[in-house]
Amino acid sequence: MKQTVTDALGRLAAGTPKPATAQVTDALTGAGIPPAAVEVSASRTPTGLEADAIEAAVLQGTDCVVGQVRDGNVTVIVLPVLASGKCFVGAAA
Repeated sequence: MKQTVTDALGRLAAGTPKPATAQVTDALTGAGIPPAAVEVSASRTPTGLEADAIEAAVLQGTDCVVGQVRDGNVTVIVLPVLASGKCFVGAAA
């Protein structure tokens, strides 16, 4: 799964260095990841400013594959799932 997330976000970031939330969601689900397993951060702040980076997480069993796109660069890491059963704290888009 880590490689799938890395590849999907890498392809997206190559053409869109600062993708929107929906673009990240589409890239991951387009790579065959079930929508229910995907969490994506907001690409805009509550005041309408562009976020410095966007993060996405894919729930896989007891792990979260978390990826970040920042200025066209992609970083992916595997972390344990939270006690809530989610990968992010709070609301996710």
